[in-house]
Amino acid sequence: MAALIEAIEIKRKMYFEYENAPYNCLEVEVSKPTARGGQTLVRVKMRNLLTRAVFDRTFKAGEKFPEPDLVKVPATFLYGDADGYHFMDQANFETLTLTGDMLGDERLLLVDNLEVQVQKYNGNPIAIQFPAHVELAVASCEGAVRGDTSSGSVTKLAVLETGMELRVPLFIKEGEKVKVHTETLEFAGRA
Repeated sequence: MAALIEAIEIKRKMYFEYENAPYNCLEVEVSKPTARGGQTLVRVKMRNLLTRAVFDRTFKAGEKFPEPDLVKVPATFLYGDADGYHFMDQANFETLTLTGDMLGDERLLLVDNLEVQVQKYNGNPIAIQFPAHVELAVASCEGAVRGDTSSGSVTKLAVLETGMELRVPLFIKEGEKVKVHTETLEFAGRA
């Protein structure tokens, strides 16, 4: 039997099960009552890990939720096709497939042989967790125009090898590899 988590114990980035679906806590706010006899309420901004939808819910402090049956397995990205995005489980060499809907914009971070963590819920793959940074090559970028820095704009638009568009500093050239921060999808430096 999975342990129960009280609403008051929920913290940011924690996982819990609500209405038979796994959720990830994005933000949490506890409001304590000012009047005697008032109830402590916990306002949670949470993401459904199956549908990727984000909800705001308010719970009483004593409400309990089961821990979800989530397992993270190390995997390597193999390829993407019409069926989805395929990963190889590093432990048993089994192929795990996630659809484009499951990945959303994160699919633009996938390059061959990228090592990630695949999240499984009740044995089925539902999401991936990236390392903090991913290295991608710049496929094309605008040329720097003299005087750009005087307008305060010291970045230019670059298209990466996966089709992702990213604002990069003026000194980045075509063919260079750049680091992309996987949480914010922003430029993080040269590779």
